[in-house]
Amino acid sequence: MEGKVKWFNSRKGFGFIEGEDGQDYFVHHTAVGEGAFLRENDEVTFEAAETDRGKQAQKVVLKGGKSSAPKERKAPKEEPAEEEPDQEDVDSEDF
Repeated sequence: MEGKVKWFNSRKGFGFIEGEDGQDYFVHHTAVGEGAFLRENDEVTFEAAETDRGKQAQKVVLKGGKSSAPKERKAPKEEPAEEEPDQEDVDSEDF
């Protein structure tokens, strides 16, 4: 089935999709392909499922291969760790 994201809260990890049948489908972040992020008005395809908690969208894929994923940030370079003093350099009288 095709549909459009009504809203999706990425912090809470869920939202709703309006299906082509006019029905609203609950969508959980685990139903969305890895690396994809849903935003309002994104067009998607999904499998509709009737569960004990209502209508749900499963196997959600963004249409047209477009990704709403945020741009990747390069990880900061790690600074070399400071060397710890050798035990020989520590005088036990200092403690």
